[in-house]
Amino acid sequence: MRSFALAPLAAACLSVTAHLAHADPAESLDKVVVTGNPLKSQVLAQPSDSLGGDQLVLTRAANLGDTLQGLAGVAATNFGPNASRPSIRGLDGDRVRILSNSGASVDASNLSFDHGVAIDPLVIDKVEVLRGAAALLYGGNAVGGVVNTLDNRIPRALTPGLSGAAELRLGGPSHDKSGAVVLDGGSGQPHGGFGWHVDLAGRDAGNQVAPRFDSPTDDGSESRTSVRNSAARSHGGAVGGSVFFDGGFAGVSVDDYHTNYGTTAEADVTIRMQRQRLATAGEWATAQGPVHRVSWQLSRNRYEHQEVEGSGAIGTTFKSTGTDGRLEVEHAAFGPVKGLVGLQAEALDFSALGEEAFVPSTRTRNTGVFVLEQARLGGVDWSAGARTERVTVDSDGGDRFGAPASRRFSPVSLALSGVYPLSEAWSLSANLNRTERAPAYYELYANGLHVASAAFERGDASLGLERSRGLDLGLKWEGEGSHLHVNLYETRFTNYIALEATGETVDNGGQAVPVYAFTAVPARLRGVEVEGRWQLHPAVALLSQLDAVRGENRATGEPLPRLAPLRAMLGLEARRGDWSGRLEWRGAARQTRVAQFDTPTAGYGTVRMSLARQLHWGMSDALWYLKLDNLADKLAYNATAVATIRGLAPQPGRSVQTGVQLRF
Repeated sequence: MRSFALAPLAAACLSVTAHLAHADPAESLDKVVVTGNPLKSQVLAQPSDSLGGDQLVLTRAANLGDTLQGLAGVAATNFGPNASRPSIRGLDGDRVRILSNSGASVDASNLSFDHGVAIDPLVIDKVEVLRGAAALLYGGNAVGGVVNTLDNRIPRALTPGLSGAAELRLGGPSHDKSGAVVLDGGSGQPHGGFGWHVDLAGRDAGNQVAPRFDSPTDDGSESRTSVRNSAARSHGGAVGGSVFFDGGFAGVSVDDYHTNYGTTAEADVTIRMQRQRLATAGEWATAQGPVHRVSWQLSRNRYEHQEVEGSGAIGTTFKSTGTDGRLEVEHAAFGPVKGLVGLQAEALDFSALGEEAFVPSTRTRNTGVFVLEQARLGGVDWSAGARTERVTVDSDGGDRFGAPASRRFSPVSLALSGVYPLSEAWSLSANLNRTERAPAYYELYANGLHVASAAFERGDASLGLERSRGLDLGLKWEGEGSHLHVNLYETRFTNYIALEATGETVDNGGQAVPVYAFTAVPARLRGVEVEGRWQLHPAVALLSQLDAVRGENRATGEPLPRLAPLRAMLGLEARRGDWSGRLEWRGAARQTRVAQFDTPTAGYGTVRMSLARQLHWGMSDALWYLKLDNLADKLAYNATAVATIRGLAPQPGRSVQTGVQLRF
């Protein structure tokens, strides 16, 4: 039976490196990862994580960034509790690819930190994360990694009869009241049947509670115990269906998502967001002939959000219309070599109208062709491939943006990886990649005041391709109910596109605002990730995690912006019969290596607990859970958040949340 969860948990309760509740502690996470693994290899060289089932129930937050920020190497941009995008290995924005069922998620979250990701965490079944460059399959925008959310809106396997889940969740740092229901059904046989899916979800949350802190104001500061203007309401739903035939399926889905949330940075401004998505996907497979599998997907997205002033007037309207199509053809094996070729095409039309429109209307077109081949040679599982793209970025120009302009780019990316088993339990892996990324439309054409970053941002239409080379080394040990994963990585950019202060200022209503410009600089990022689980007793496991990233401009030695500090986690997990519990401590060191005009962030440590009980009624079962977050009510700030929001939105304070999920 599928597991379904909703609503956010306390953002800090994100110990997702070990398995919870129903999850088998002996199961290795990467064995179930499908993202970046179209050939269904049993071993993956690229570091990956997967959240699903009860594990996702116990870690889901109000937004995608907060849901994932407890994973090794994954932080969150934390622009308040409602807009938080994943940051992987020190890279965010247009260097982390956000996908929905392996297709593009169209929104404006890469443009500005106060724009939320248009994916509702309440209705996803599974989240997969690839850490490190994944440009081969997903384009140059995946140089930092990939986050892929998966759901059953287009059924990919026939489930006869009726099944589903419903959940109610209450409490948490924002006093959530959340609920959802999902239904799946079908009839017929796998070689000739029909499956359908329906889901509905809603959330109502107040201002996020926090330990007492001094919140900046225009007149100085004020003492607060909640994050101002951080309430949110959302609702959404979807319907989908698939027909099944001999060797495959073909399906379609329609979904609609609406949310209204406070921006936090401005005391009386709310964002009214909506996204509609029409998607189709299918697959045909056979064991005969030169072609073994053909899979396809196509989606059309319409996204809009309005920034509404306290008076009700609409300040700025952002619109994006995007189409994303993907085709993969897997060929028959040639000796030990198996592989596929693929084609991906994307079109994005973006417009911003209003007083805070700092980017002109633009059109981006991207077509990519890629090949991936795998073989086991000399005891090593090898994987190699290449991707070439054609990218066009056009600007309509305007009074502030100059004459219409057009840029064309031809990125090429290469990758080689291998996994070598040292023994039955130990293995070594290595990934070598060369990635090229075309500049995003805002990096080329921005020219205006960006309220979220409190700066005047200026693009550079002459920017070239962003080029990088990366090396990732991994060591894994998989034991009986235990594991240890260690990764070391380094990425060197010959021309990292950075947003740097120019030393200039512009006048904004009598206030001097600094000017920042997108500039290509040499840069380097390197880091380490360690995660482990030790089964001390059949009922007790010890959990641990550590990660660190260091990045700098190689020309000046200045640190790159918004890097997470050294982070660590220690925890205990226990289970007896239908009961399970968890106690953990998460800490972050002081971040003193900051970019110009940023300030250091203090270190912190927080403690949280959880208790869960499995319930059984005939053919149905349920999960009840209780979560207690930040037990000592410790004041903590996130170093990966932009400086303009950090002092306004500390991490959540002490909170209690409970919920029950019924599955049938």
